[in-house]
Amino acid sequence: MTSYHELTQEVSKNLAALRSDIPDVMKGFSDLAKAASRDGALDKKTKELIALSLGVAAHCDACIGFHVKALVELKVTKSELEEALGMAVYMGGGPSLMYSANAMAAFKEFSGMA
Repeated sequence: MTSYHELTQEVSKNLAALRSDIPDVMKGFSDLAKAASRDGALDKKTKELIALSLGVAAHCDACIGFHVKALVELKVTKSELEEALGMAVYMGGGPSLMYSANAMAAFKEFSGMA
């Protein structure tokens, strides 16, 4: 079973080389992430739920880890998370259902329920 704490820490560590080697690209990505996720017509939590759903549909465990971690910090409820995952399953079918299970594991881990 994947530890999402370990996964996100390892990915972050591995991204350090990219920050050093291609700083303009990494800064551009960081600026894009900040601009896209700040509160606007949609609040940050809603945007993170969308990002998580896209990560589930894309079958990206690292995306799941980072976005669930952010959602826990934003005080997402289990019900909010499950409804967003329901939309991911609706749009992505069986494979998204399997990655939704991973998202629930990440939620348990980051919220201290594991």
